[in-house]
Amino acid sequence: MLKKKDILKTFKKEKYFSLICSLSKKLNIKSYVIGGYVRDLFLNKNNPKDIDIVTTGDSFILAKIFSKSLSTKQIYIFKKFKTAIVKCKNIRIEFVSTRKEYYNIYDNKPYVKIFRTIKEDQKRRDFTINTIAISLNKENFGKILDPFNGIKDIKNKIIKTPINPNITFYDDPLRMIRAIRFKTILNFKIDKSLIKSIEDNIDRIKIVSIERIIEEFNKILLSNKPSIGLKSMYKFGFLFYILPDFISLKGKKNINGYSYKYNFIHSLKVLDNISKLTKNLWLKWATLLHDIGKNIAKKFVVNKGWTFYKHEIIGSNMIPYIFHRLKLSLKNNMKYVQTIIKYSNMPIILYNNNSVKISSIRKYIYIIGFNNIKDLIKLCYCNIITQNKNIKTINKIKKIIFFYKITKKIEKKYNISNLKIPINGHHIINYFKIKPSKIIGVIKNIIKNYIVKGKILNNYEESFKLMKKIGNKILKKKI
Repeated sequence: MLKKKDILKTFKKEKYFSLICSLSKKLNIKSYVIGGYVRDLFLNKNNPKDIDIVTTGDSFILAKIFSKSLSTKQIYIFKKFKTAIVKCKNIRIEFVSTRKEYYNIYDNKPYVKIFRTIKEDQKRRDFTINTIAISLNKENFGKILDPFNGIKDIKNKIIKTPINPNITFYDDPLRMIRAIRFKTILNFKIDKSLIKSIEDNIDRIKIVSIERIIEEFNKILLSNKPSIGLKSMYKFGFLFYILPDFISLKGKKNINGYSYKYNFIHSLKVLDNISKLTKNLWLKWATLLHDIGKNIAKKFVVNKGWTFYKHEIIGSNMIPYIFHRLKLSLKNNMKYVQTIIKYSNMPIILYNNNSVKISSIRKYIYIIGFNNIKDLIKLCYCNIITQNKNIKTINKIKKIIFFYKITKKIEKKYNISNLKIPINGHHIINYFKIKPSKIIGVIKNIIKNYIVKGKILNNYEESFKLMKKIGNKILKKKI
């Protein structure tokens, strides 16, 4: 944790603050920097992406004059929430009037109430660590305002609310999940009074829109160790509301000495492992849900034990329902997650063979794409290292690395991910003097499969020769 004098040195280097100070004086208003930027200064995180400015005046006017002074047109006004956002290069600066957001009893839309003092604004914020403000006013520029002992709580690594947590969570129930998010990202503890309040107010989360909940959930997934947050969400009960399908993986059953692993805990371990390798949110979603189909697929076979036949396909088929319910992206991101889950065991199956078939690898590169195979290999690797470290595990790791090297070599040589066959529908129609029909697609698919498997070269001559051969066979059968 940085000392106050070091914080002020860093603070005064920020070029935007002196401009806001000057503009605030001209407008005869008071302005302050507050929230995550200040908190991160104390935590010695000096790479801000967001800066929150709170003003006792009109936030829209201040934001407009500020953006005009910087000659930037990237300004966004949100009248309902009394908020304006100005984007300056890599930094997003949000201007708000001193205010309070709150929910009615049965409404899932937050309302805004305007205050006139900075202390009232600090009082309405979620946690003490986010209430610390620094003055941007001429008479006391750089003065730290900490009426709720946020600096002390940062030092003690504790999450508290500035007022009674029941009031704080009543005003915005999403703050209960935000407490878990800060616990996960900052590795802080949640104060006992907050734990009791979360337990008492858990049902109130239902009035918050699923979009806002998932925004917080995604931030937990993007942390360095998501299992901390997900275990807390399970403990409090939020996970039952968000991902009941994942909860079904919890538990273990034993029949005649045969049992299966705790897939709930296993999935969290794999997720933590992959979080060390990537910040890809959708790969993390795929990792979290890669065994989601096991509860449905599980079957006990006498003298053999538990089987989970086709759990990857079942899990992949569950994704559209889960994504739709959580209002996640139903286009490319969903398809990506489905693909990763569907083929999550594919590298393991291929490298377990004593001799890896080049044609099989070529086929999967074409179907899945080389970049997706790289992600699959990451998932397989993170899956393997959850097991006990022994010779068997080490050999599995060696095989997966070997598989990746072969795949990379094949893709580099043949560029299968971007493969385009040299024969099109016009070639087939013109040569065989036929009308457009399903036969054209059949011929093209056969040619494509021959190229993908390496049975013919990807050139016009060999493709045309094969087209004539298979085309004649198909058309003779039709006659």
